[in-house]
Amino acid sequence: MLAQAIKRRLSKEENQKGFTLIELLAVIVILGIIAVIAIPMIGGIINKSKTDADLATARQLYDASRMYIMGEKNGEFKNASVTLAELKLKKYIDKTLVLPSSKKSITESTTIIKYDAEGALEKVTIDPAPEGNASGVYSAEKVLSAEPTPSPAN
Repeated sequence: MLAQAIKRRLSKEENQKGFTLIELLAVIVILGIIAVIAIPMIGGIINKSKTDADLATARQLYDASRMYIMGEKNGEFKNASVTLAELKLKKYIDKTLVLPSSKKSITESTTIIKYDAEGALEKVTIDPAPEGNASGVYSAEKVLSAEPTPSPAN
């Protein structure tokens, strides 16, 4: 009786289907190829999103400086420059402004929004310099092409 039960058990295992070693190796090779292609693409997407987020922060500073100049300096944009400290003092921007790419606090005294002699935006300088932008300076063209982001609710 015990011998018959063992024989039945062994015969069931022989009939069971499974993956062969070749099939498993083929799947592993395909997954490896996909990983080799996908990982650099994902890294590029992450870096681009960090750069775009920092540029959106520069745009946010620009928008706040325009409101500040309109409200506090009677719209005198010619040769104007606005510091982050001024924007924070008058509550035109959130007090805890950080760079999205590095999560570092933006320095109040050296972050400046500058306008030229005609009143057009010249540049936005952010300190500390964002990743991928060694100088921390954004040209007017880049800032104005960026999509503004809403500031977080307090």
